[in-house]
Amino acid sequence: MLSKRLLSLDFLRGFIMVLLALESTGLYGVLNDAAEGSWFHFFTIQFHHHPWNGLRFWDLIQPGFMFMAGVAMSYSISRQRKEGIPWSASFRKALRRSGWLFFWGVLDYAVKKTGLAFELWDVLTQLSFTMLLAFLIFDFNIRTQIFICIGILLLTEILYRFTNIPGFDQPFTDQHNFGNYVDLLLMNKINHGGWVAINCLPTAVHTIAGALVGKLLQSQRTDKIKTLLIWTAICLIIGFGLDWLHITPIIKRIATTSFTIASLGWCLLGLAVCYWWIDIKDHKKNLTFFTVIGMNSIFIYLFFEIVGSRWFNDYVGAVTNGLMSMAHFPQLLMEIITCLTIFALEWGLCYFLYKKKIFFRL
Repeated sequence: MLSKRLLSLDFLRGFIMVLLALESTGLYGVLNDAAEGSWFHFFTIQFHHHPWNGLRFWDLIQPGFMFMAGVAMSYSISRQRKEGIPWSASFRKALRRSGWLFFWGVLDYAVKKTGLAFELWDVLTQLSFTMLLAFLIFDFNIRTQIFICIGILLLTEILYRFTNIPGFDQPFTDQHNFGNYVDLLLMNKINHGGWVAINCLPTAVHTIAGALVGKLLQSQRTDKIKTLLIWTAICLIIGFGLDWLHITPIIKRIATTSFTIASLGWCLLGLAVCYWWIDIKDHKKNLTFFTVIGMNSIFIYLFFEIVGSRWFNDYVGAVTNGLMSMAHFPQLLMEIITCLTIFALEWGLCYFLYKKKIFFRL
């Protein structure tokens, strides 16, 4: 008998947060620098975003985060319906959650050494939009929601290809596309890394799809894995096909249609495998390491993004590097141990909250 709680979702959410937490310590940068020029470099660059046209493993983290949020929202809404909570109350809760996500997303980028800034590139600000949209259409039938997703992607294509704004009329060129133009209007600046705020539009497809998958997994259907794998194949073929046929390149930084669909395919595959292995085959042991951090995903994300990057990492590094310098540790080993120490302390904080049954939710 399957558990009422979707343990594969807890695992995947925790898996993503573990990867993000390790990235925040600087571990991937340390390993990538050390591996440069060797065969291992192909592996280490997978933990960095592709510079433009292409797809690496790390490009799937944000889609996975937003996809899992949609799955979790589906379970939450279903639970509210069973408890007799009216739609209006659920809507107020969704609106409040989106407001907090937007607030924390802006705050994450707001405080800089040069002063305060207003930027909309954080995943939480984008999630605030995608979650609210997914909630508003949650009760539409599956076909209608799929058509809405197609419409969103077509709108994105039209905006990038046919707006023809002088200086921003090159749809898939960094610093000269429609997304860059919108950033000028919203923030009076362009991201030098090529990220754009209106990624929230195409990536809403990830959250909507996650909500649809949540409905599927809660249904009485017996072909859940088969359905997930069929949609996996459809998304991967369409997404990579658009890129290979030179119709729309896969570009994560502006969330092109091909990227959105291809990354959704990988998200579907990842959940299908984990759902089969954990919830159906009942391999539920040794999940605690991931679920501990996944149960407080928003808290730990804000911790390592705001506290970690501005104080905690440097403080811990000063202690560990100071001690290891006295023992004449090799530089690379010192850096790796420092990164892992920072992560261990962050995981320990989540474990403390987990044992105390303290869970921060928006």
